[in-house]
Amino acid sequence: MAIRYRITKRSNSIQNKKEQYIMQAVTTGTVDLETISNVISNECSLHSVDVQAVLIALGKKLDFYLQEGNIVDLGAVGKFKMGFQCTAEEDPKLLSPKRNIKKYHVNYQPSVKLKRVLKKGITTYKEGSRSI
Repeated sequence: MAIRYRITKRSNSIQNKKEQYIMQAVTTGTVDLETISNVISNECSLHSVDVQAVLIALGKKLDFYLQEGNIVDLGAVGKFKMGFQCTAEEDPKLLSPKRNIKKYHVNYQPSVKLKRVLKKGITTYKEGSRSI
């Protein structure tokens, strides 16, 4: 497992600070539902269509339970919960969902096992280099 990165120049035009450089993670592609279904199917006795049906149903149930206000705990995958960004008011009586909630999002908390993997560190390599 290795993550590619690139060096990117950042400038802060608001505070007129010097330009700085950061390392930015680079994705290497997208893995779709069909690919994941095929890979899981090769590792168990289920057909890829059955695995895909379960994953589609999982997505629907995830949506349902999140909208009900539940935390969805998927064990080794992690936990998901719904959240939102809102604006503040000086008087609590002025708060209303329609006016103050700006956007909704899903919070993800990795499982303890995945957190341990992240804490140990992941191999990284610079974009364009041939070695890891």
